[in-house]
Amino acid sequence: MAKPHDEFAGQPSQRQLRVGELVRKELSDILSRGQLADPDLDGVIITIPEVRMSPDLRWATVLVMPLGGGDIDRVLAGLKRSSKYLRGQVARRVTMKYSCDLRFVADTRFDDDDRINNLLANPIVQQDVDSGDAADEEE
Repeated sequence: MAKPHDEFAGQPSQRQLRVGELVRKELSDILSRGQLADPDLDGVIITIPEVRMSPDLRWATVLVMPLGGGDIDRVLAGLKRSSKYLRGQVARRVTMKYSCDLRFVADTRFDDDDRINNLLANPIVQQDVDSGDAADEEE
């Protein structure tokens, strides 16, 4: 017998979204207070747009971007060195059965948006879009 079609397959659960938002808020608060003594993070304003939780809530993938798009590799290295301290701080602030391990990843969504906009502005692509609009008008 075939499985019923689940339209939400692969999507995060409400619990994952809620816990991810709590972890994001607490990490943002910790980083905004400048409590880290890492030279690579000194004076750098870090934006955390999203935290993606694993289904078992044991891993948190933290998307980060330094304000102004500074040296992301240096910031990621500093955050990786400070991940144990940050994990402890988050565990104290967010009540969960297990504290989640933090993985820091560069947020490339803005770069992807720019790349897509540049592709759409390409004259060859514009020609295809215009020919598609003309075909739709004929129908």
